[in-house]
Amino acid sequence: MSVSLVGRVIVEVRPMSREEVEAEGWDDHSTAAMVLLLDDGTILYPSRDEEGNGPGALFGVEANGGAFGLFSGMVQLWL
Repeated sequence: MSVSLVGRVIVEVRPMSREEVEAEGWDDHSTAAMVLLLDDGTILYPSRDEEGNGPGALFGVEANGGAFGLFSGMVQLWL
């Protein structure tokens, strides 16, 4: 991997723009993936599979054990 993500800082979390969705060739504009913008301008976003066939969702677990998801412009928390 030529891009090193180690030490990068997330500076913004936002839905993908229409232009970004179209650049990926994704036809579904109703469900935008969430973008993680890094301090060097790199953007990260999930796809529904490893072939990049459409936008996906990010899920995670906080340090306190609480689960969350980032999708369609919102954060959903599960206790």
